[in-house]
Amino acid sequence: MATPISTPTTAIPPPSSSFLQSFIALDTSLSLHLHTFFQFIPRFLLKSLEICGDGRLFFPVAISLLFLLSPSLQSPHPFLLSLLAGSLLDLLLVGLIKHLIRRPRPVYNKSDMSIAFAVDHWSFPSGHSSRLFFVAQFLFLSIENVREVLQDELLRNWVSGFGFGESGSTELFLKVIFCWAAATSVSRVLLGRHFVADVAAGACLGLFEGWITHRFISQLISGFGEIKLFLFCWDIN
Repeated sequence: MATPISTPTTAIPPPSSSFLQSFIALDTSLSLHLHTFFQFIPRFLLKSLEICGDGRLFFPVAISLLFLLSPSLQSPHPFLLSLLAGSLLDLLLVGLIKHLIRRPRPVYNKSDMSIAFAVDHWSFPSGHSSRLFFVAQFLFLSIENVREVLQDELLRNWVSGFGFGESGSTELFLKVIFCWAAATSVSRVLLGRHFVADVAAGACLGLFEGWITHRFISQLISGFGEIKLFLFCWDIN
């Protein structure tokens, strides 16, 4: 009796794996086309957006505002303290996700990144996008606090020179921040630093972090400040 000849079978990848590979291929192709098509945009302009969104610039500015606009070191401004805490949360989450996903940066990414970025080989998600959209979202949800800070004596004269000292200036200020976040996110793709999916994921992460910070972290910090005030008044009595 003849033994039936078995024909080799090709393993069919799981649908989820096939979809993911197709998505990555599409994302890679779209990102390369955008990077190539917009080569006419001056690179120094895109680099300027990169530097302005750099965490090494953002954190010193945030800490400086915290000290300048707080009545004392014992009672820091809750709004600015929440902004700083949310920024640290963003830094931790982006670092964790990059370590877990480990998606390499585009192969056409030039080696003109700063030292802080040169040691970061992973692309997903974009830290610039998450950081700036976090700031934009948090400021939008905390519009009354933004209005109060812009009216501070130390900032009033400075922001008035940019047209933010008049009626409706807070809304204009927030629009500028959102435009800055969007422009910086786009510049990450045009510079070749990230793929489109990286900046999209970073933007979504930042918006979520802004909501978390406003909804929970700000309440926690405000509650802690009220406890300190109560204890201070108790000591006086």
